[in-house]
Amino acid sequence: MRTVYEFSVKDRKGKDVSLKEYSNEVLLIVNTATKCGFTPQYEELEKLYEKYHQQGFEILDFPCNQFGQQAPGTDDSIHEFCKLNYGTDFPRFKKVKVNGPDAEPLFLFLQEQKGFAGWNMEHPLAHILDDMLSKQDADYKSKADIKWNFTKFLINKKGQVISRFEPTESIASIETQIEELL
Repeated sequence: MRTVYEFSVKDRKGKDVSLKEYSNEVLLIVNTATKCGFTPQYEELEKLYEKYHQQGFEILDFPCNQFGQQAPGTDDSIHEFCKLNYGTDFPRFKKVKVNGPDAEPLFLFLQEQKGFAGWNMEHPLAHILDDMLSKQDADYKSKADIKWNFTKFLINKKGQVISRFEPTESIASIETQIEELL
């Protein structure tokens, strides 16, 4: 069975990082953006990180500019924005593409493992996203590609993809699964 440990990514300074460095930890891999309606999730993510990091939980943050160009700027400016505005301490990696021919291989793997999970229609942005994406592709829900910023993948201590959470999913429901895996 394939795992995330087969992949190496680049940190925000361009240095190769093997995901084997995170073996035996529960991971939440997230594609993020600094100018998105979901950007305030950084605050909730940092709270999760502070609460569970000492128990073997890690958040891996991958800025992505593919959705509405909502992650402009350099890797360093994005990092500074997150530190200053949300006090984030979890690892941030080089900006990536998550869909298409130039997508980061890790994200193609994550999509192969867990397809689109559906919107939580109770979230105020869910209907907006559904309407917008339906106009672009009436069949978008059947495809595994990442739909928007702040899509999250939960990885167990063996490096296996356990769950995918769309950005409309509550952090509380994600936290429940993190606790189970720890």
